[in-house]
Amino acid sequence: MGSYDAEKIGQYYRYRPWRVIWRALTIVFFFLSFVLGLALDNWLGKTETNQPHRATQLRHMLTYLGPTFIKVGQALSTRPDLIRRDYLEELVKLQDQLPPFANSVALAIIESELDAAIEELFSEFSEQPVAAASLGQVYRARLVTGEDVAVKVQRPNLLPTLSLDLYLMRWAAGWIAPWLPLNLGHDLTLIVDEFGTKLFEEINYPNEGRNAEKFAANFRNDPRVKVPLIYWRYTTSHVLTLEWINGFKLTDTERVKAAGLDVDTLIQIGVTSGLQQLLEFGFFHADPHPGNLFAMADGRMAYIDFGMMDQLEEFTKETLVDSVVHLINQDYVDLAEDFVKLGFLAPDTDIWPIVPALELVLGEILGESVQDFNFKTITDRFSELMYDYPFRVPAKFALIIRSLVTQEGLALSLNPAFKIVDVAYPYVAQRLLTGESPHLRRRLLEVLFKNGKFQWNRLENLIAIARSDTSFDLLPTAQLGLRYLLSDEGHFLRRQLILAITADDRLHTAEMQRLWNLVKDDLEPGRLFNVALGAITGASLAGAASLLPTVSPLNFKFK
Repeated sequence: MGSYDAEKIGQYYRYRPWRVIWRALTIVFFFLSFVLGLALDNWLGKTETNQPHRATQLRHMLTYLGPTFIKVGQALSTRPDLIRRDYLEELVKLQDQLPPFANSVALAIIESELDAAIEELFSEFSEQPVAAASLGQVYRARLVTGEDVAVKVQRPNLLPTLSLDLYLMRWAAGWIAPWLPLNLGHDLTLIVDEFGTKLFEEINYPNEGRNAEKFAANFRNDPRVKVPLIYWRYTTSHVLTLEWINGFKLTDTERVKAAGLDVDTLIQIGVTSGLQQLLEFGFFHADPHPGNLFAMADGRMAYIDFGMMDQLEEFTKETLVDSVVHLINQDYVDLAEDFVKLGFLAPDTDIWPIVPALELVLGEILGESVQDFNFKTITDRFSELMYDYPFRVPAKFALIIRSLVTQEGLALSLNPAFKIVDVAYPYVAQRLLTGESPHLRRRLLEVLFKNGKFQWNRLENLIAIARSDTSFDLLPTAQLGLRYLLSDEGHFLRRQLILAITADDRLHTAEMQRLWNLVKDDLEPGRLFNVALGAITGASLAGAASLLPTVSPLNFKFK
C-alpha cells in the first residue's frame, strides 16, 4: 500500500481526462440536483413538508458518491448545533449503516489475504456484516483458538476511487480558494493533501494496528479507556482482526441509561482523553465519530478505529499549552505570537493590529460568559477575524480542529447543555498544578506571576477550577509543590513567594486566609503531615535549609 502522493496522482489523471470529466460531471449533477430541489421547495412553500425527503436524498447522494463524501457526512452527523435534527438523523446512518458489499467478495478477500479457508481460521463467522462503514465492513467471528474477534474487510477497488476524488478536490480547492471569504489561500490545497494522507493511512490496516497499540500504550494507566487487542496473525493490508468489544454507541442514550451509566461521566472521559491526546501524548484520534466510540457496561469508553491518527511534535504540544496559559492570563500579545509559532499567522505578520481584535473576540472567555464558550463560538468568532486579518488554517490543524469539533458535537448529542470548558478548564488547571516536567512548571510560574508580582487571585482560580472536578485530590499536588519548593530548581519560587507574602511592606494575611479557606477541607491533618514528610524526605537538605531561615521569622498564624 503506497502513501498519498498528490504529484503522482495528478500525473496519472492528467493523461486520463475522460475519467476525470465523467466523475466531475457526476458530482456536479448530484449536488446541483439537490440544490435545485431545495430551491424548488422554497419557491413552492414546501420546505418543511419536503424536509425529511431532502434529508434522505442527501444521505443517498453522499452514499452513492462514495467514501470521500461519506466522510464529510460523518463529520456533519456529529454537529447537532449546526445541522437540523431531521438531516442529523439521516446523516448518523452514514456511521455504520451503509450498504455492504457482497459477502462472497468479502469472504474471498479474507481467504486470499490470510491464505486459508474461512473454516480453518474461524470456528464461528457471522453470515452478514455487523457494520458497514465508508472504507470497509466488519464481521463478528470466533477464532479457532476461542477468542471473540471483529474482522474488518476493506472495500474492493478503494484506492482508485479515493485517488480520483482527491484529485478533483485538490483541483477544486485551488480554483475556489481565492473566492472564499477567508484568508486560506493556497493552504486549502494543503488541507486536502493532509486529508488525503490520512485517508491513505486509514486504508493501510497494518498501520492501523500499530496505531491501536501505540494508543493503548499511552492509556495503559487509565482504566477508563479501552483499546481492543490486535491479532497480527490474522491481519494483512486488506484484513484487520481485532478483539471484539461488547458495548454500544455513546449516542444510544437509552442503552447508556439502562446500563446504569452516567452520561456526564462518559462525556468527561471522552473530553479528558481527547485533551490528553493533544496536550500530553501528542498522538490523537482524528476521527472520533459515534461509530468509533463505544460505552461499555462497566463504565469504560472504548475506541475501536485507529485508521485516521496524527502525531504532534513536542514543540507544537508545548506551544498549545502556552496558548492556553496565555489565554488564561489574557496575554494577547503572547497569544498572537503563539498563533505565529503554530502557523495560523505568517512569520512576517505584524501582530500589533491583531492584538486588539484578539482581545475583543476572546476577552469574554474568562469572564461571566465562560459557560457559554464552546468550539462553535470560537469557530464563528474566528471566521470574522479570518475575514479581516491574515489568519490561515495550517493543514495539520485542520484535523485537530475537526477532532475537537467532532468530540464536542458528540458530547452535545449526549447532553445538549454540555459546555466543553466545564471539563477542559479543570483538566488544564490540574495539568499545570500537577505537572512534573520543567516545561509545565515554567508555564505554571507564568500563570502565577505577572510583571514580577505574584498573582494571588490566579492561584485561587486555578485551585478552584481544578477542584470543580470532584475526582481531583489536592494533597498530591501539595506534595509536588512542596517538593519543588524545597528543590534547587525551586529557589526562584521560594524567593518570589517570600516577596509576595511581604509585598508593599505588609503581610498578605488576607490573601493567605482566602487561600486557606479554599483548601482547608482537603487538607486533613493526618494526611497533610504524611504529605509534608514525603516532600521533605524527597527534597534536598540544602533546599530545606534554605527555606527554613526565610520562613521562620514571619511566624504568622491563620485564625
